[in-house]
Formats: sequence, C-alpha cells, structure tokens
Amino acid sequence: MISLKNNCIFLCLVLLLPTLCYSGNYVSRAAYYSTPDGMGIPTGACGYGENGKDVNNGEVCAASKRLYKNGAGCGACYQVRCKDKGLCSDEGTKVVVTDTGEGHGTDFILSYRAYAKLAKQPNMTQHLFAKGVVEVEYRRVSCKYGNLMLKIHEHSKYPHYLAIVVMNQGGATDILAVEVYKEETKEWISMRRAYGAVFDLSSPPSGELNVRFLTSAGAETKWVQSDKAVIPAEWKAGATIETDIQLS
Repeated sequence: MISLKNNCIFLCLVLLLPTLCYSGNYVSRAAYYSTPDGMGIPTGACGYGENGKDVNNGEVCAASKRLYKNGAGCGACYQVRCKDKGLCSDEGTKVVVTDTGEGHGTDFILSYRAYAKLAKQPNMTQHLFAKGVVEVEYRRVSCKYGNLMLKIHEHSKYPHYLAIVVMNQGGATDILAVEVYKEETKEWISMRRAYGAVFDLSSPPSGELNVRFLTSAGAETKWVQSDKAVIPAEWKAGATIETDIQLS
C-alpha cells in the first residue's frame, strides 16, 4: 500500500506540479529586516563580509541559534514558503544563512528581497510586509553553487596568523571542522572556529597548505579534501581561492 508521503513524491515527480511537496518538513515563523537596497548586510555573524550582502542575489537570512549551530549552519540553504495560501506562492523562496537572529518562535529573519519572494503576486507584497511575521514551512536544500571557495580573511598577517572564510559550501552540507597539513611533522593541525564560517590558526605551517574539511550531510560525516595544495605558500590577506571540492 502506497503511503501518503510516497503519494506526495509521486505527484511531484510524475505529474510535475509546480507546488512543492513539503511532507515531513518543519513548521516555524519568519520575519524580515530592511536594508537600503533590500539585500543582505556585510556584517553578518557568519563573517562573509560583502559576499554575505549579495550572495544568492541578496536572498539571504539570519537564522535562529538552533539552525545557526554556533556557525556550522552558516551557508545552509533553505526553501521557505509561508502557509497563507491566498497570499503566498507555492514555491516560496530559497535563502542562504549569512547571520543569526530570532524572535518569539521565529527561525528565520529574511532579507527584504527574500521576504518579498514569498508573495503569490507582486501586488500582494505590501500585504505580506504589513503582517511583519508569517507562519512558514521549510526544508533544507542544496544551493548548487559550484566549487568550494576560501577567502583569506583581511585580518590575516602573513606568515604568523592565518584566518580563512569558507564560502560556497553547497547548502545541504555543514562544515564541522577544518584542518591544515604540517609537512614537517606529517600531521593534521586543527584550525579554530573563530566565529561563523571563519577559521583561524596562529603560527600556521610554512609552504603550500593542504586543507581538509569535516563535513556533515544528514547522518553522514566524513573528511573531504583536494588532491592538491589549496593555500599558496605566500598567501595574502583578502585573496579568494577556488578549490576543486564540490559539496551538495
């Protein structure tokens, strides 16, 4: 006998209905914040800087502590839609976590642009904003960025202090830890999670650096690394590095 959940999957895959199946997903509330351009802010707790302002076309959010996970939730992607069928679209909006913040029973504080995407029609956005807070249902999804990116944080001081910002992590995968390889002693050295998606290390090893990431996707936890050195020997603060690692 086919379950209700399987029926929902069948309808989504076979009938190709535009409505998303949210069976088995989570219910919460969402509010919004405003900026002059309606996009994100460059001072979010994840440490993305300007990238946190316009990543995903500015459709970003601050997540509750429960979803922020002390920074491990940075870069997570969620499909969020409000439950008012007369006012809100079936698809909702896909947002990237770039900050942390919450209100009473609220897991998401969406950027103005992301909140507006909840509306069924453009002329309904004013009614949506008048509500201020809406009931939503959401699910974790992949962002499908491309390759994992590292940015050498502006506060890095070559060669004595190295801080990196992990970006484009995929959205459905959390990064729990980061380590660099010390060739002289043949060992992996843990970087500290300074805050958000920023990891740092005093007195980093010299030369090119191999980097590996402890990732978590659902129940699966594993180390992921490139086959080649990721950080150049003479790294510079502010530099952005594209790896050949791709996460979901």
